[in-house]
Parts: sequence; C-alpha cells; structure tokens
Amino acid sequence: MRALQIAASGMYAQELNVQVISNNIANMRTTGFKRQRADFQDLLYQNLRRMGATTSEAGTLVPAGVQIGSGVKTAATPRIMTQGVIQSTEKDLDLAVRGEGFFRIQLPDGRTAYTRDGSFERDATGTMVTADGYTVDPAITIPENARDISINATGSVQAVLGNSSTSTVLGQIQLARFVNPVGLEAIGENLYLETASSGAAQVGNPGDEGLGTLLQKQVEMANVNPVSEISDLISAQRAYEMNSRVIKAADEMLSATSNLR
Repeated sequence: MRALQIAASGMYAQELNVQVISNNIANMRTTGFKRQRADFQDLLYQNLRRMGATTSEAGTLVPAGVQIGSGVKTAATPRIMTQGVIQSTEKDLDLAVRGEGFFRIQLPDGRTAYTRDGSFERDATGTMVTADGYTVDPAITIPENARDISINATGSVQAVLGNSSTSTVLGQIQLARFVNPVGLEAIGENLYLETASSGAAQVGNPGDEGLGTLLQKQVEMANVNPVSEISDLISAQRAYEMNSRVIKAADEMLSATSNLR
C-alpha cells in the first residue's frame, strides 16, 4: 500500500524538522548564532487521469484529473540572517556588528572564514584572535603596554601606549558581506566558509557600502526566539504523530484485506 511509504516520508521529514529545531534551541546562548528552518517539497505525482485529457470525440476535457502524491522531501535548511540581540559585556575586545557583515578570520590552513561572533582575545604576541586562537584578518597586534583600548564604529583600533597621553592607531578591522549570505557553509566554531552559492566576499570598512557598524564591549547573541521554537516543536511532534497514525491505519487495512475469506 502506497500510504505506508508516503506516511514514512512524512515521519522522516518531521524527524529532521525536530533535529533542526533542537539545534536552534541548543544554541540559544551561542554568540552570533543564526537559526535555521526546515523547508519541504512534495515528491513526484502519479497521474491516474491527466487533467486536460480528451474524454469524447466532441472535444470535452478532464477538468481536474487524478494525481497521487509520493510524499514529502526536505528541500533546504536555510539560515535566518536577522539581527540578534546586542548584549553588553564590558570587555574591551568584544565587538558586535550592528547591521550587515561578517568578521574575517584566518584559519590555520590558510583559508578565510567568516563569523558574527565578536568575542575576541589577545594571544601571547598581542594579536587579536578568536576563542580558538584563529587570527582576525587583517591581523591587529596590541602591544603589552597598551591601555585605554578603543574600537570605534568604523573599525579603527586605537590605544594609549606607555606613558603617552595620546592614542595611537593600531589597525583597522574590516567586514565582509555577501550577495547571498544564506549560501555560506557552516563549519562549526561559529565560522562560515564562502561558497559558489554565497558569491564572493565584498570586503570593506564598517559603515561602508552597506556594511554594518561596530559596537565595542558588546556581542551579538543568537537570533533564536524560544517561544517560536517551542511552538514549531509542538507542531512537528503533532505532524509526526499524525503520520504514524496513517501507518497504523494502513497496516490495519492491509491486515483486514489479508484476513478476508
């Protein structure tokens, strides 16, 4: 019975939906995390009676026809790139992007990754790095005798060095934007990689050419809405239960057919 296979595809789809929702909920407190949603498409149809087919010599046509669907499949799990809540941290190297753009990160293998997580630190040489020790690109080194570190909205990093009474520019933070940021490939550790779907990175200073601005001593939290996720979870659970009931009903119908005398 085809209903068994159709209902099974529905159960598999809702199982994947729950996995996406659970990942969103698990990352509610992940800095810079962008939630995902599961998109679905119906499968191929079998035409038992094609619409528009001729039904008589007079040229009458079938108005609707008979089509039997094959179930559902997962089409995509796109990320929702809306702005997350900005949270104050009082930490000099914490940065939040207000608007569009990603920080550029140099990976150990030479690739450039991108992130919305601005929780930066200084390594043993004073270089600005991520929590995993990856260098912010372009590299910025903050001397040991630096104090009153400031990073303005356009990404200029300044500090007072030693006994000086004036600030010295130490470097410039840049951001990257993409035509299709949803096409970025997530690789974990709050990092994304450029793909053919995302388009090439358009690099510039914060505030330029559609890029967002920076907020010092603040970070962007995940854009996960707990109430919405719980609502979606309940809906997915109910859909899963309904598909399981279809399987049970189809099994009972097959059992009744096999028991006919």
